[in-house]
Amino acid sequence: MPFDGLTLGAITRELQETLRDGRVEKVSQPEKDMLVLLIRAQGKNHRLLLSAAPSFARVHLTNAAYQNPIDAPMFCMLMRKHLQGGRLAAIQQLGGDRVLKITIENKDELGDTAPRELYLELMGRHSNLTLVKDGRIVDAIRHVSGDMSRVRQALPGLPFSPPPAQDKIDPAELTEEALAARLRGASGPLDKALAAAIRGLSPVAAREIAFRAAGLHRAEVADLKIDELARVVCDFFRRLPALYQPTAQMTPDGLMADVLPYPYLSLDTGLQKPYPTLSAALDDFYFGRDRRDRMNQKSAALKREIRLHLERDEKKLALQEEEIMAGAKMEEYRIAGELLTAQAYLVPRGAEVVRLQNFYDPQGGAIDIPLDVALTPAQNAQKYFKRYRKARSAQSIAAEQKEKTLKEIAVLEQALFDLEESETEQDLADVRRLLEEAGLARAPAGKKRPKPQESAPMRFAAADGTEIIVGKNSAQNDRVTGAARGYETWLHAKDMPGSHVIIRAEAVSPEALAAALRLAAWFSKGKGVAVPVDYTLRKFVKKPGGSPAGFVIYTHQKTVMVSATEGEIAAIKRL
Repeated sequence: MPFDGLTLGAITRELQETLRDGRVEKVSQPEKDMLVLLIRAQGKNHRLLLSAAPSFARVHLTNAAYQNPIDAPMFCMLMRKHLQGGRLAAIQQLGGDRVLKITIENKDELGDTAPRELYLELMGRHSNLTLVKDGRIVDAIRHVSGDMSRVRQALPGLPFSPPPAQDKIDPAELTEEALAARLRGASGPLDKALAAAIRGLSPVAAREIAFRAAGLHRAEVADLKIDELARVVCDFFRRLPALYQPTAQMTPDGLMADVLPYPYLSLDTGLQKPYPTLSAALDDFYFGRDRRDRMNQKSAALKREIRLHLERDEKKLALQEEEIMAGAKMEEYRIAGELLTAQAYLVPRGAEVVRLQNFYDPQGGAIDIPLDVALTPAQNAQKYFKRYRKARSAQSIAAEQKEKTLKEIAVLEQALFDLEESETEQDLADVRRLLEEAGLARAPAGKKRPKPQESAPMRFAAADGTEIIVGKNSAQNDRVTGAARGYETWLHAKDMPGSHVIIRAEAVSPEALAAALRLAAWFSKGKGVAVPVDYTLRKFVKKPGGSPAGFVIYTHQKTVMVSATEGEIAAIKRL
């Protein structure tokens, strides 16, 4: 969804009400482009998230748990110095556009109270978060040098200048006369004309306003009465605070497709779900998407390393299979040697090929044996025996190497799956550690890293309240299965990388089994598309000694073909 001016205006009004006269108790920086302020206001603690991420720039209150780095970044330390302990004096949207200004009053080194301004610009890849004092930049979460922009730099010590205003009307200053004058000079679709005339309108918001004003999804400016149109649009903007009703636009599968500050009549209202606050809706919408995007970025280098290993292993496997196929001729070499030894007296001197009776043929047929004319029949026989021994040895070695290569490929494919399911830095650390232990990934150079904390598996609740545990990677799979009781039910996608799933109940209800089957199908390489899922009691699951992490063998299983959608998985309550 685009975080446009209308959405920012609505969230600004919500924050003004919720955080009024709040005090900044704590500042943290979980990501390089994200700041979280813990604000105590009206007897409650609130966590204000400010993100300048290019893809997910936003501001709202959050209940999501973000993992902070062990050592706070320099930008975070500076924000703590200037903001921690300060009082929230004002929150305002600038010019109806995608710029938020937060004024915080705090004491300086001399004990005097002075204001600091935090400017959050929600402008895609140009998004930024800047702290300003006395008109100068204290620091910005993203530095912009003169080489990067000749128009506007963001470096400590430089004077701060807000983003240049667009040649559009500020919604707070919108009048019927000004809007009518703009629309009279416009042509084409009404929604595009409104977006070009009024600040802060995304294409979706402009289409909604056009629909409310003209009653049509695709109205043309030339077909409308401009004065009447301007009156209706201005009336809509005057009524915006009263229209406030945070709403999620859902897909038919039950997933959030967009967040709206008020119901959109131009969209399917049957798929719109009300939320208590806009922050709650934005938190639900962005958290999973932002987390997946960041995990993809952080795991990109490891994914490349794994895919490189996979390519090498697949080439090795092809060569090993060729060696095994070549070894199939070793019996021909042995028979040729034995026939030459037994019938050497029938071999003419200087013959290149000799036809001898094949004693090993049930039909008693003959066989043609190529010869080296420079060797005697006995020497030719020894040459064939040597080939036989070499082929047998090569086949045995190739078979052992093939088994090892297949195990490596299984570990690497599971690691790729594990990376896709990673949700935290600890999850990524689990995957890397297992690959390093298997010799399939290089340990980062430098000082010895501290032992990471064990990452936590996913926990769900079926419709009847039964707890279901789902491992996110091989290390978690070992822990999840190892900690399960013998009477609990164990599930896994058959013959493919996937999560170990445990139903924590002795008597499994149909609702719990159905939910667990969907989870096992979804959290697998098959991603819920006609996935065969095995399930059995935990007591029938064994881990062979020396086997890779996550590898088990099991018996007494039943197999069910399962399909699951993202909406069905989202409907299962996560604990």
